[in-house]
This record gives sequence, structure tokens and C-alpha cells, in this order.
Amino acid sequence: MWMLRLDMTNRSYKLEEVPERYQKLGGRGLTSTLVYDEVDPECHPLGPNNKLVFSPGIITGTSAPTSARVSVGAKSPLTGGIKEANAGSGWAPGLARMHIKAIVVEGQPEDHDGYWMVHLSWVNGQPQVAFLPADAYVGRDLFEVYPEVYERFGNRTYVAGIGTAGEFGYANSGIVFNDMKLRPTRYAGRGGLGAVMGSKHLKFIVVDPTGAPGVEIANPELFKEGQKKMRDALMEHAITKPKGGLNTYGTAILVNILNEAGGLPTRNFRSGRFEGAADIAGEAIFETNKERMGKEIYNHNCSPGCIIQCSNTLYDANGNEIASCIEYESDWSLGADCGIADLDAIGKMVALCNAYGFDTIEAGVTIGVAMDSGVIPFGDVDGAVNLLHEMGKGTPMGRLLGMGAANVAKAFGNPRSPTVKGQAMPAYEPRAVKGIGVTYATSTMGADHTSGYTIAPEILSVGGASDPLKSETAKADLSRAFQKTTALIDSSGHCLFIAFAILDIPTGFEGMIDEINGVLGTNMTGDEAVEMGAEILRRERAFNERAGLTKADDRLPEFMRYEKLPPHNVVADLPDEVMDAVYGEL
Repeated sequence: MWMLRLDMTNRSYKLEEVPERYQKLGGRGLTSTLVYDEVDPECHPLGPNNKLVFSPGIITGTSAPTSARVSVGAKSPLTGGIKEANAGSGWAPGLARMHIKAIVVEGQPEDHDGYWMVHLSWVNGQPQVAFLPADAYVGRDLFEVYPEVYERFGNRTYVAGIGTAGEFGYANSGIVFNDMKLRPTRYAGRGGLGAVMGSKHLKFIVVDPTGAPGVEIANPELFKEGQKKMRDALMEHAITKPKGGLNTYGTAILVNILNEAGGLPTRNFRSGRFEGAADIAGEAIFETNKERMGKEIYNHNCSPGCIIQCSNTLYDANGNEIASCIEYESDWSLGADCGIADLDAIGKMVALCNAYGFDTIEAGVTIGVAMDSGVIPFGDVDGAVNLLHEMGKGTPMGRLLGMGAANVAKAFGNPRSPTVKGQAMPAYEPRAVKGIGVTYATSTMGADHTSGYTIAPEILSVGGASDPLKSETAKADLSRAFQKTTALIDSSGHCLFIAFAILDIPTGFEGMIDEINGVLGTNMTGDEAVEMGAEILRRERAFNERAGLTKADDRLPEFMRYEKLPPHNVVADLPDEVMDAVYGEL
């Protein structure tokens, strides 16, 4: 197994044997550990001393179901702390099949002129790296660029890249990977990692694993047993099974559910209910497609081997694609949070975000803050589209918006900034769903629902039930448990959505542990594996502390403490001691 170091200062590379310290790590566990070990926490995120790390999960590249995830890590230009974002794509399995455990991108060109791409292939029994000029692809719509890249390198390759958002150094920029139809739509979106890649003047990493030997599995029999347990659990659970909740309605099934619970943030978090929710929900996407296409259309996989298949496509009346995929968070951020109930308009804005390289959550919440600050009215579709174009084209207003919701709120003197550690909150109102509020406040990543998805028990009654409106110290225990397990899942290479099945079906969790042990040749228990997740969190927390973040940063915005949220008229009332207990007892 190798670690591949790309030095962008002189465009050289080095293949290194994986040190013993890293051999049992993968995904988030490896990206966060490498950032902890090698990046100065006080460095500028867009300077030469930050590093950008890519790592497939421990079981990525195998036949384990729903395991084609890649983690990307660095110091975040948005939060100033450590960041991991992940995505599903064929890119990560391709890397794993080439026996590359991590790519570490270092340095930056001293002249800051020109962009480069890296072509990674398998030649004579090892990875081969070529640095190629990429200026021809700069400043352009990614939907125009990706076909050109595939025409050049062939459609059996996989592409990771950035759009103009990363080129401009925006804090709302993501790193995009191709989907199954080779479109630039699968994002490691959060934290501004596209800007870190852009600061290295690295436009693309193209992976061609043709001829690569594949992932070595230390105990094939144990792995196979685990694989079956995991598959069976996913095929059984109502949320993850074929024609189940996610396969039918996608993640946008949550729009109506959260709206009913009074936890759907609306018009920059002024309400927990949106009168237009039913018009933009997953059910509306399904029925709109059925009407327009004359048949029921179930969702597809974002990456090889995914059997959940939750990625949707919205079609227009002529059967042309508007957007793929409209995730719940994108649907909400560009919809309810902006007071927009036009499904086609939301789809077009999602496509624009993909074309320019934006994190849809940060972009939508930023527009919501701009609306709340009087820049344009809530519900103004044309105005919202124009603001996305301004960001994509790098106008003065666009550059301000591209730096995220917290900065826009400061610029317009608006105290209603729905952010933690500088990162915009996702699509769950923390005043109405108390546990996710604890996760938002204490996560090492800034406000991030995927860091500890307490929505499972609080809203969906998965893995037990917890009253979302109840303020209690147990919310700290709930969030801590989910944060530890999530760090493990992010390290495994599985999609986070396996959590639904493994929380309700014990054999599913056993299957994940068997898969990991099978690949690594270890004999970890479930408790030991979760403790590995806890250790990842400790490293991330230690990095953030050295970067200057303190307990004072583990708090929800002040306005949420005194501004009552309709319809339940609740505030953020969990005491600081509850927030502090999450890591105090880790």
C-alpha cells in the first residue's frame, strides 16, 4: 500500500510505503490523522503550509454494498479548524484498487500562474503520475468541461475537480467527483475544501485504474460473511430497501417530515414550517416525474455498488434533465430557507451550484441571509439565480457571497447568522430538534448534521426514540454516541445512510465490523471499533484547540437563544454544561 504525495511547488510526486501508524486507518480516520500530524493548525488555510488529503475508506474498492466513499481533509478556510468532507463516486474505488491509501497534496506554485491537472494510471505494477497543464479548463462551466476531460482520457476514468468557486478561493467551494453518468454532481461539499485545492493550482485529479490489482482482503471468508449481513440489513429496512423511502423519494422525503415536526428552517430560520413544503418535497419530485415521463421513476445509485440508490433526477415536461440529484439539504437551502416553492427553479439552482462548484447548503443559506438582510426579497427566484451567477462569475457581490453566510451577515450588520464555527447550518432547526442542535454546536466540523445524525431517533424513531423538543442532559450522550459512530462509518468507506439499517438491525452493525476486520485482518469488537471513532474525534478536537477554537465556539447562535421559533415557540435552551459534556466525557 502506498501514500502518494503531490508537491505542487515543483510539480513532483513521491510514492511512499504506508507507515505502520496509518495501516489500519482509512477514510476520515486517515485524513484527520494526517492533517493532525502534518498541518500546522495556525497556518493560513489557503497558504502553502496547508495540505489537502484524499483517502478511500477501509473497505472502499471491495464488493461491500454502498461503500464507494472518499474522504477529503484539510484545514478549513470556512471554520479555521479541521475539516473532512466525503462523497460517493467511482473515483475512490479506483484509487483503492491501485493500492493508494491516501493522496497528500502539498505546497503551491511560487509564481501562482497557471493551473495543473494530475493524471494517475497503473503502469508496470505501480501508480504512474503525470502533471499536465489545465488552463484550458479554468473559468468554465463544469458541465462543459467534464465531457472534454472524458473525451481526452476515456470514459473508464474518474475525475475529481473544482469549479470557479474553488478557483476564486470561496469558502463555499466543494470538490466535485463524477457520478455514474460521468456528470460533475457528487460533492465533498462542506468547509471550502475546493478553495484549498484551488490554492494549490490543482484543477483535476484524473484516476485511471485500468490494470490495477484490486483491494487485498486479509480474511476473505470473514469479509464475505460481513458483506452478506450488511446487504441483508439494507435490503430489509424500510428506509433503505428497494422501493423503500430513499429509493422512491430520495433524501427529499424529509421535507414533509421535518415540516410536520416544525423543524424545517424557513426564511433564514424564522420559522420551522414552510407553507410550500409539499410543493418541493420528495413526493412532489416523484409525482412530477411520473406526470411528465408517463411512468414511475425510482432513484439511482451515486456510485458503484450502492444498493440504497437514493439519487433522484428531476425532468422537465419534454423529458430533459433539470438536475440530478436534488438532495434534501439542497432542496431546503435553495427552497424553504429562501422562501421559494418552485421545484423547477430549485432544480435549476442545484444545477448551477454543480456547474460553479458550490456547496449547496452554504450557497443557499448565504442567499437566505442576503434576503433577510434586504439584498433581495424572500421568494425572489430571479434574484436568487442572479446571485448564484454573481458568485460563479466572481463579481464583487459574488465574491462576498462566496465567503459564506457568516461573512455576509457581518457585512450587512445582520445578527441572524445561522452558523456555528462559521459554517452554515443544514436543514434541521436546532431549536425544534434539540439533539441535532448539540451536534451542530459541538461537532469538530462546524454546524454539520452528518457529524452526528440524531435525526434518526429524534424524528424517524430509528434506533429508538427521543423527543426532539425535550431539553435534557441526555442529548449530550445522544450526540456523543452518534458522533463517535459516524466517525467510524466515515472511516469504513460506507455511506452514512447505512446507519438506518445498522441502528435497527444488529446483524447489520455486526456485518460492518466483519467487513472491516476481513479487509484489515484484525479482530476488533464493535466496542473497540466505536472507540476508534472516538479517537478520531479526539485528534480533530486537539487540532481545533491548537487552531484557537475553544468551548466558547461550541455554542448555537445567540439569536436562537432568545428568538422563539414558530410553530412550537421554542428557543435554544440547553445549558452550556450540556454542550461541554459532549467532549468532556469522550
